[in-house]
Amino acid sequence: MRTRPTLLLVDDDPTFRRVMAGELERLGYEVAGAGSGEEAVQAAAKLEPQVVLLDLQLPDMDGLAVLQAVREKSPGSEVVMLTGHGSFDTAIQSIRMGAFDYVAKPCPLDELEVRIQRALERRALHERASLLERGLTPPDPGGFFIGRSPVFRQALGLIERVAASDSTVLVCGETGTGKELAARLLHARSPRRGRPFVVVDCAALQEELFQSELFGHERGAFTGADRAKPGLFEVANGGTIFLDEIGEVSQATQVKLLRVLDTSTFRHVGGTSEIRVDARVVVATNRALATLVRQGLFREDLYYRLSTITVELPPLRERAGDVELLVEHFTARLNERYGFSRRVGTEALARLRGHAWPGNVRELLHVIESAAVVCDGPQILPEHLPAALRESSLVSPGDPPVGDALPTLQELERAHIQRALRATGGHRGHAASILGISERSLYRKIEEYRLA
Repeated sequence: MRTRPTLLLVDDDPTFRRVMAGELERLGYEVAGAGSGEEAVQAAAKLEPQVVLLDLQLPDMDGLAVLQAVREKSPGSEVVMLTGHGSFDTAIQSIRMGAFDYVAKPCPLDELEVRIQRALERRALHERASLLERGLTPPDPGGFFIGRSPVFRQALGLIERVAASDSTVLVCGETGTGKELAARLLHARSPRRGRPFVVVDCAALQEELFQSELFGHERGAFTGADRAKPGLFEVANGGTIFLDEIGEVSQATQVKLLRVLDTSTFRHVGGTSEIRVDARVVVATNRALATLVRQGLFREDLYYRLSTITVELPPLRERAGDVELLVEHFTARLNERYGFSRRVGTEALARLRGHAWPGNVRELLHVIESAAVVCDGPQILPEHLPAALRESSLVSPGDPPVGDALPTLQELERAHIQRALRATGGHRGHAASILGISERSLYRKIEEYRLA
């Protein structure tokens, strides 16, 4: 493993190479030398140095030809040209061909070190940008879409048909049905697959911070904005931006979103310049946007603009036969991850088939993971399942008594929240997902019902 930056010093003067290499090594660099163009190309291919210090005047090859060959063999290397008297025009041409910079010989050591450090900084920036882009470009998730039910295959078929277009897509479905996964599949099967896929949780941030994250801001736009910052629409340029929980967006942000969708332009918070982006927009919600429109909580024009194409993901309770397939898939994944050899027994599988799955596929995954972890043998039995799947009624013995009368809505809500918390082992984030509410709402309910 490299601990010091590696330099390749290319010069046909052995005395210059020896002296300069010694000085650079004293400064903390690992230096390799080459006395000809051919040696330089071979060394660049073998070492892939961070920086190449390349003399323009070599005995066997033209310096520009060596530059081109080095960049082909080691494209990640930054090249600093060493120029003699009368070769400045050629040095400038080398910049046009991809060299980072040039420095005149004889090279003052402090000036050369400045050039090297700048070259290393640019190389680091390129590496970080490449890592970011790879991290924002997800693999094709098609293998995670498990199910044979007609309603599920119909939704999957629609995703396949519209993926190649640039049309805005609205993905609807209950919490836990796989809306983000569907958005990732849309991106992965589109011509934009090699570009970023950016996820925005519209319910996670306060209004001011949300607009800043989405559209970016200028320096001084608000208290604490000590520098300008690009928005996520800019990060997604050329790719796809996925706006999750779009129903939580305020009216003010809805206006700005509509403008981006109509014109592909926006302004930074606190800015005046128009910024143009090319990003496909995919949105998702577990709320009925049409109802929100009638209630005056969601703009009608934005709703029609977002719902150009609507993909409805069915709840798990409507996917007859898919529970068993998903159980097998999740069990195999967990066995591979943890080195288990678990399988779901017949009785436990019957309980899983008979459950209503209010949290859909996500809830099923959490249940299988919990059961696989607590199971102490090869077979998952009913006693390994969460308490919610072992109870026959909604209201458990620990819930408030309701006598012979029907329970009130508050009692049902309290009991259902308790079930979700038990099913997720008290994990409030997962419980909120199952219940289809934000974590903030869940915390309020826990406090209201004194469930803490």
